[in-house]
Amino acid sequence: MAKILIVEDERDMAEGLKDNFEFDGHEVVLAADGESGMEMALSPEFQLILLDVMLPKKSGLDICRDLRARGVKTPIIMLTARGQEIDKVLGLELGADDYITKPFSVRELLARVKAVLRRSPAGAASAAESVHIGCLEINFAHYTARDQQGEVEMTHKEFEIVKYLYEHAGQTISRDQLLEDVWGYDAAPTSRTIDNHILKLRKKIETDPDHPRHILTVHGIGYKYVI
Repeated sequence: MAKILIVEDERDMAEGLKDNFEFDGHEVVLAADGESGMEMALSPEFQLILLDVMLPKKSGLDICRDLRARGVKTPIIMLTARGQEIDKVLGLELGADDYITKPFSVRELLARVKAVLRRSPAGAASAAESVHIGCLEINFAHYTARDQQGEVEMTHKEFEIVKYLYEHAGQTISRDQLLEDVWGYDAAPTSRTIDNHILKLRKKIETDPDHPRHILTVHGIGYKYVI
């Protein structure tokens, strides 16, 4: 089971989540504000972070952004009382792996946690080895990518997208599939979210990004990875 960091300032909520996750076999550590949560989240000991958006001292969105900027790849699920679509889109764009709005059922949250942990490279046997994808040699277990000149910087979400496409080589993958299975969010905020990430990936993977050979567009549907 996983070691989970819960950053939540509502004490009853935090303790309730802790009890449920421990009952499910996980180890749980709590942080009650954004500053302490940020400091603890920098540790590589956690396999998952549950991160409330509205926190004292430092917001969950700022924590998510800063963690990804520092290269922390730990999966993040955002927790919030907000329901506006713009907040969900922003959280996902900043690097969150999933987003759940309060009030939610513990059963649903546990299911989402299990899904995110299954998608994480640490939980995938195929992620342990480096693979060649276009111009890059990618190691999904360590989130590293290299070309002939050396290390290539890629975001957490870029790794997740190319990993998903690689694991489904030859299959046409819709934008909705990518948003649901990579972001863990089943209501597509905008197709541009996917398209923008694909454009950036092509610049790193393809010899000629304007005429891609590996990440192909299937018009009106989505994308296909071709070896």
